[in-house]
Amino acid sequence: MRTSFFLPVIESLERTPSIIVPMIRDVPVKLRKRRPALKKWSAHEHACHLTVVHKLFFERLNLMLAEENPVIRPYWPDKKDEEGALLKMDLDKAMAKFERDRSRLVKRLRKLRNSDWDRPAIHAEYSPYSVFILFRHVVLHDMLHGYRIEELILKKDW
Repeated sequence: MRTSFFLPVIESLERTPSIIVPMIRDVPVKLRKRRPALKKWSAHEHACHLTVVHKLFFERLNLMLAEENPVIRPYWPDKKDEEGALLKMDLDKAMAKFERDRSRLVKRLRKLRNSDWDRPAIHAEYSPYSVFILFRHVVLHDMLHGYRIEELILKKDW
């Protein structure tokens, strides 16, 4: 894979906190934890989720660099996490951790060799799957949750 394929992914990952953190701060404090509907996440939960999943990204990267074709287990937060656990998190601490973890992740990704980006894994839901696809997916995942926060900021009918 040529460098030009993964550099935009790294750059997007690096910029995400500068979009998400100010955005969650734009949500009025009284609305941050309000859920738009039963079983739908609040802006607070979307933001905190981005912090929680970093551990998963590091684990997957380590596994994919250490083993040949490792098996990656899907992650479903609604089935794995305690109901309301994200609401209990301190938002300021979570966003500070998100920024620190993302910085560490970007530094690590910048050190990968071109061939590392092509390393494959077996994923129960996706085919093919590689380090590049994992982190392209992370970029899109970040933006999905950012979009959900944006929807809640702009929501008229609270």
